[in-house]
Amino acid sequence: MDKYGCENKTSWEKTVEFHGHECPGLAIGYRATELALQELGTDRSVDEELIAIVEHNSCGVDALQTLAGCSFGKGNLFYKDLGKSVYTIARRKDSNAVRVAVKYGATFDPDFRTLKERAASASATEKDRALYREALQKRIKSILSAGSEVFDVRRVAIELPRPASIYQTLQCSVCGEGVMEPRARLKDGRVVCIPCEGEI
Repeated sequence: MDKYGCENKTSWEKTVEFHGHECPGLAIGYRATELALQELGTDRSVDEELIAIVEHNSCGVDALQTLAGCSFGKGNLFYKDLGKSVYTIARRKDSNAVRVAVKYGATFDPDFRTLKERAASASATEKDRALYREALQKRIKSILSAGSEVFDVRRVAIELPRPASIYQTLQCSVCGEGVMEPRARLKDGRVVCIPCEGEI
């Protein structure tokens, strides 16, 4: 058993376990993260040695969290809602950063989409589902070994976000719940959380 409580599982298996299922989106995030870590010459972040910036909130972000060790809980995962399949990983000690973007159209496969839709239809046969499962495994395997034909990997200069801070918790005078001090508001001399700000 390793330090994460997993018995001899590969990093891909741990990623699938964390996410809940295998899918092409997870494979894209896994391979993008793997390529970024290789380019940086570094391993998984135990604490805040690495930071990651993602530009979408889909399956691949779970792979990044698992493989790179960057998470919202540790304060070293940052989300920009740009709708782009882009992963940037940077090392705090020297500010080296790598941006990995999925090339437009590189993972689009109309035949795979057709098989998926057929397998999900109410009239799907076992053969339809078997063909889809086979195509899914082939697609995932292809993504996990992909290189420059799918991913644009390049060094970038970025301004690193500040290290995570621990703030005092204040009590909202309306709902009574705790609120992180920088998110608390003062209204009519009373401490309130953002949802309760309009209540007084």
